Amino acid sequence: MIATEPKASIKGGEFLIKETEAAHVFIPEEFTEEQQMIAASSREFIAREIWPRLNDIDNAKSPELISSLMDKAGELGLLGTSVPEEFGGFGMNFNTSMLVAEVTGAGHSFSVALSAHTGIGTLPIVYYGNDEQKSKYLPKLATGEWKAAYCLTEPDSGSDANSGKTKATLSEDGTHYVLNGQKMWITNGGFADVYIVFAKIDDGNGQLDKNLSAFIVDRGFEGISMNEPEHKMGIKGSDTRQIFFNDVKVPVENLLSERGNGFKIAVNILNIGRIKLGIAAVGGSKGVINQAIQYANERKQFKTPISQFGAIKHKLAEMALKVYASETASYRAGQNIDELIEDLKSQGMEDGPAKLKALEQFAIECAIMKVHGSEVLDYVVDEGVQIYGGMGYSADAPMDRAYRDARINRIFEGTNEINRMLIVDMLLKRAMKGELDLMGPAMAVAKEIMSIPDFNMDEEDGLFVAEKKVLRNLKKAALMVSGAAVQKFMMNLSEEQEILMNVADMAIEIYVAESVLLRVEKLIGLKGEHAVDLQKQMALVYLHEAVEKVNNSGRAAITSFAEGDELRGMLMGLKRFTKIEPMNLKNSRRVIADALIAENKYIF
Repeated sequence: MIATEPKASIKGGEFLIKETEAAHVFIPEEFTEEQQMIAASSREFIAREIWPRLNDIDNAKSPELISSLMDKAGELGLLGTSVPEEFGGFGMNFNTSMLVAEVTGAGHSFSVALSAHTGIGTLPIVYYGNDEQKSKYLPKLATGEWKAAYCLTEPDSGSDANSGKTKATLSEDGTHYVLNGQKMWITNGGFADVYIVFAKIDDGNGQLDKNLSAFIVDRGFEGISMNEPEHKMGIKGSDTRQIFFNDVKVPVENLLSERGNGFKIAVNILNIGRIKLGIAAVGGSKGVINQAIQYANERKQFKTPISQFGAIKHKLAEMALKVYASETASYRAGQNIDELIEDLKSQGMEDGPAKLKALEQFAIECAIMKVHGSEVLDYVVDEGVQIYGGMGYSADAPMDRAYRDARINRIFEGTNEINRMLIVDMLLKRAMKGELDLMGPAMAVAKEIMSIPDFNMDEEDGLFVAEKKVLRNLKKAALMVSGAAVQKFMMNLSEEQEILMNVADMAIEIYVAESVLLRVEKLIGLKGEHAVDLQKQMALVYLHEAVEKVNNSGRAAITSFAEGDELRGMLMGLKRFTKIEPMNLKNSRRVIADALIAENKYIF
């Protein structure tokens, strides 16, 4: 039922029904020397220009400081990573831009400003702009001469983005649109020179289009005003405003793409934003782990560094293995996107459409990594506070800022609840369109749980044979639960949000656990098993934890809708599919923690 698939034919969401070979997965150890140099340059910029100014950035009374730091980032080339070379950028591939996002993700408020500019602020023009729009805006956005902001959210329009009320009315002479409306939570709003604004066009009879359209709006257009910066729990240095558009005249040539295409633009750009937020959270997590390790080595209680206590070792190891897992799965997805882009271009598709198609294809994985990365960061900062103890609660210690700044990431780019439901919704929609064969394997699993278990003891050859069997069974568990839920609720499944989130959690853990195992398998092939023993320990511990999470989520879903014999049968099936040989997880975590403690930093 679950077969090995050639590299070129990997599609989004297929990880649930197919098995990928380690040779077909990109791992961070494969970044080229040039890519590593780019990362080192980005890391040096953050260490030199941002970390010494974190207090100044957070306490600034105006956006001038962060705007000037954006200028410096532009001089270094950090603002043009995804802009094509012909428009003044570097035209980096997707995974290289992910690498930059990871490193700069440790920049707290600055990383928010940077990602808003390079991502949702600039990419709509990169992917949807015509030649004239690209020529006018991209060179200045790539250098930082102009900064960008993205104006989608409204007071009554958040997760339901297409319900926005901002409207654009075509002038009688047909030369411009008159824009009226209010946007809120606009990152970079106070210093942006270019706004990507979403509005519905008035048909001339007082009726608004069903779907949004997108406009490029220059700050210099008359009628734009804004509130003072918002006072926020965290990312205090990020300039966040409400923006008002009052009879703003926008030239017709500033309509981005086609009329009514704005919602599609928003969705596709958010796919990019999601996976890049996930990998930026990895960068932020690594910084926090470094601080936690160093503090644990310095802080003594009972005449002993607290890093020598088992409870602290458990925390450090868990922090590290979760970050390692999130990093691994993010770059796996990023490389899949890169490969599909190149495949589509080789078939004759132009660069922009190829990138959009690839991102759309892997939208499921983008949502998975947004959820996983942001929740790993929240776990890491929370445990960071705990390791610091009383000092962790002090505003004079670094965990205060890390804890507060991290919290927004579960809300940014669509809340994690919305993203969980999107994961399952996209899987099921592709299945209904015939793009993804989920129901066939799900029916096979339903038949399997009614049969006598296979006790065939024939051993396979190769690495992680038992672990790969565990993963195949976890996929069966997810297929069993999702298939039964679809049959039970049919078109009303979307109303069962708790079940959707349970299924999403199963899919998330399966994807990430498989990614880590494949990374380590590939590393063993490159370096030998002894050289990567620590990574192997992390992969095995993560797999054991994933089994437990899949079991818990599956049980929560099954007991939400099944009764009687169906309930008992499905619970028996879930038990069968979530078995794993026990191992001493405590010792494995101690081995991982001891290596971190000895090096006084995150070492992976």
